[in-house]
Amino acid sequence: MHEFRVGEDDFELDGRPLRLLSGALHYFRVHESQWGHRLATLRAMGLNCVETYVPWNLHEPRPGEYRDLDALGRFLDAARRAGLWAIVRPGPYICAEWENGGLPHWITGPLGPRARTRDAVYGAAVARWFTALLPQVVTRQVDRGGPVLMVQVENEYGSYGSDARYLAQLRDLLLDLGVSVPLFTSDGPEDHMLTGGSVPGVLATANFGSGARAAFATLRRHRPKGPLMCMEFWCGWFDHWGAGHAVREPGDAAKALREILECGASVNLYMAHGGTSFGGWAGANRAGELHDGRLLPDVTSYDYDAPIDEYGRPTPKFFAFREVLAAYAEEPPPGLPPAPPSLGAPVSVPVRERVPLAEVLATLGGPETEGPLPPSFEELDVDRGLVRYTVRVPGPRQPYPLSAPGLRDRAVVYVDGRRAGVLTEEQPVLPEPVAGPAEVELWTESLGRVGYGPRTGEPKGATGGLRHERQFLHGVRARGLRLDAFDAAERVRALPFTAAPGDGAAGLYRASAEIRGAGDASLRLPGWTRGFVWVNGFCLGRYWSLGPQDSLYVPGPVLREGPCEVWILELEEAGGAVELSGVSGPGR
Repeated sequence: MHEFRVGEDDFELDGRPLRLLSGALHYFRVHESQWGHRLATLRAMGLNCVETYVPWNLHEPRPGEYRDLDALGRFLDAARRAGLWAIVRPGPYICAEWENGGLPHWITGPLGPRARTRDAVYGAAVARWFTALLPQVVTRQVDRGGPVLMVQVENEYGSYGSDARYLAQLRDLLLDLGVSVPLFTSDGPEDHMLTGGSVPGVLATANFGSGARAAFATLRRHRPKGPLMCMEFWCGWFDHWGAGHAVREPGDAAKALREILECGASVNLYMAHGGTSFGGWAGANRAGELHDGRLLPDVTSYDYDAPIDEYGRPTPKFFAFREVLAAYAEEPPPGLPPAPPSLGAPVSVPVRERVPLAEVLATLGGPETEGPLPPSFEELDVDRGLVRYTVRVPGPRQPYPLSAPGLRDRAVVYVDGRRAGVLTEEQPVLPEPVAGPAEVELWTESLGRVGYGPRTGEPKGATGGLRHERQFLHGVRARGLRLDAFDAAERVRALPFTAAPGDGAAGLYRASAEIRGAGDASLRLPGWTRGFVWVNGFCLGRYWSLGPQDSLYVPGPVLREGPCEVWILELEEAGGAVELSGVSGPGR
């Protein structure tokens, strides 16, 4: 057992100064079988610590229903075996370009902006969640023989709010539940963020990507004493669908890292290894300086242009950082671990079986509701997935524009069974007017809930109603299809698959790929438009022909020798084949 404390100028371990050279690696974005490899690669870069968030919505999909809480504990045990200390950031809000910033839809739906405040309903839910989660952390603190050195209070709260009572309540809750290692906050190095997000008596740290001297000078105006730490050194960035791939030149990132260390500070590389937002858990952002503009959905890959790429390979940035870190490490870093195996031979298979989307919904969907207005995704208990709204246009009447103002996020529309177009938040009116009587279906998809800024937690679906000309259409039937319904593999396999007619229509498609030499692979879907894909029941995440991501990472442990099953939930227009290829060589 050890004693770790926040000293006057340094972090101290058993009375000796300790500089934290940390790297972010989210256990929930890496296949568990590959944790050991990724952690060993962090060590080989010269790091002595790993940092992870904890996504509340992943582990508590419904109130009081917990899933795999032990995953965090298993990851912390793996970090200890790898010779790394650990920093835990349990939220309850985490950002992380994760669905809803980690907040459950069943909290933000009814509470809206009351979340992340002193609100009593929100506070009770957080207390229940932390009571369930924190034993995974408390029993692994450094003073109990574990790797955990520090625990965060909330996350970048100064970018969102100023409820000091809420932060104090969280601090007290963590202490009451047994956290004995130092607590900390992290915020941007701006006065309003530091005043809004810091807590008296709790270490304040800063998040930035460059300009360390200026950032730490701002931090020192607020906290004259205590160790300096950049809790998020943004050495890369994330990508949005329909935009370019974000890249930061290795030399520029290494120079910024060196400046942090020259200031005598500790650092946490964000991200050291980004991984993948498997399972459709990628979130979204809003454009503009105030993060209140158009929706920017995040891609499935969380490569982040990190020094260790999405496939676990060291990049030129890895070696540039290793050189910088070597001057500040207590001992030379170990060598790189052996690379994971790669798929032995490429595979291309035609997709010949399909179930229409309506039949998938009928079997795997939730109960259908009917009411005067379309319910939100939150009201239908849909976190990730889609909702079919059905409404009748009265008649006889002449053609009028049909619209869904306030739509979030995208709906494929059918009028009397024929595809009529796609509606979005920016284009909420059908291209062609609709005459009555007519039956209208809107297959509406969430592209990821916003995870940062004032619109975190905004509802999904037809939030402004459905209109024919200026008239609201009432009497709306709605039915949701959650992505986790596909976790029931036997129910999926029991669907009435038949030979695909080749019309490219939306639906659930199935193929079988014969694998020789299972290992890490890249999956491409040429000719497919947008949807989700599973391999052997494991959801890789969303694909979209919009780019910039043109393939999905398949972890080697997901594949197996012999026949492998692929499901493709295509929401617009299907292609004809699935391609799997191996992964080798250095990253980028």
